[in-house]
Amino acid sequence: MLRLDDHWVWDAWVVDDGSLYHLYYLQAPHSLGDREKRHVNATIGHATSRDLVDWEVLGTTFGPAEAGFDDLAIWTGSAIHDGSRWRMFYTAVSTAGHHIYDQRIGSAVSDDLHHWVRVSDEPVLRVDPRHYKTLSSHPGPTTGPDLEGSSETWRDPLVLADPDGDGWHLLITARALGAAKNDDGVIAHAWSRDLETWEVREPLCEPGAGFGQLEVLRSMVIDGRPALVFTCHPDEMTPERRAMSGECCTWSVPSPGLLGPWDITKARPFTADPALFAAPVVTRRDGTTVIFGFHHVPGDDSLWIGDPIEVTLDEEGYLVAR
Repeated sequence: MLRLDDHWVWDAWVVDDGSLYHLYYLQAPHSLGDREKRHVNATIGHATSRDLVDWEVLGTTFGPAEAGFDDLAIWTGSAIHDGSRWRMFYTAVSTAGHHIYDQRIGSAVSDDLHHWVRVSDEPVLRVDPRHYKTLSSHPGPTTGPDLEGSSETWRDPLVLADPDGDGWHLLITARALGAAKNDDGVIAHAWSRDLETWEVREPLCEPGAGFGQLEVLRSMVIDGRPALVFTCHPDEMTPERRAMSGECCTWSVPSPGLLGPWDITKARPFTADPALFAAPVVTRRDGTTVIFGFHHVPGDDSLWIGDPIEVTLDEEGYLVAR
């Protein structure tokens, strides 16, 4: 378990360097007073472990720039080794943007998994308005409870090596054109030959599955079979989908492969831990797989990361506790 005395801890992802597991997590200080302020004060913390249970906290590893597209807060991402060094893709929001609803994706590199250097003062790729909603196409209100519906949702990049060796892929949380609020969540797709220049492509699923956002995506092989795992807060589901969820936040979908395409209408909730949110799914070196993350519990002001739950896929390909 990872709990900090003076910080809230939430979304997380893991890198295995062959010796240690590196946990990267969003953090914000309790001194803000109101935990809802954490989103505009988020930095990335870093901890290491040999067993995914006991963690050595190394402190802040990456934060906002002094100016530019990522000068307000840094959000969820992922990292991969490119053959010579580590590369992280992250979500960012800026002081010049539309508050937290103007999201961008940046990249940084590291030789030691703790000290990161930005590769550019510009985003590595932007929303393609041919396929995805933007603030220009769906400006919505500038204040009030419906502001989330006007979000230029473009975040939580998951970087994957192409299974056949043809470059690299990013899977991104986005919203589809022509779909209704809370029914428009899709998985955006981008491809690169070199991790530097990216081509944004059509989404890897269709909207209309009852989810407004498919957050913190995990596409991976579990016990020899591919699966997709994602998070969606119940407030960002259609009433029909929410009625199926039992207020669960984590979902899985049987997968034809690491790059889909996926039929999100077939998603089922992970009922073993209904409040589990933005949870890393990690295959340990003994071949077993676990899931762990923070808990989104209404009325509970603490945010911390719990111990791993061992998981597998059932006969139909859904994530279940072992």
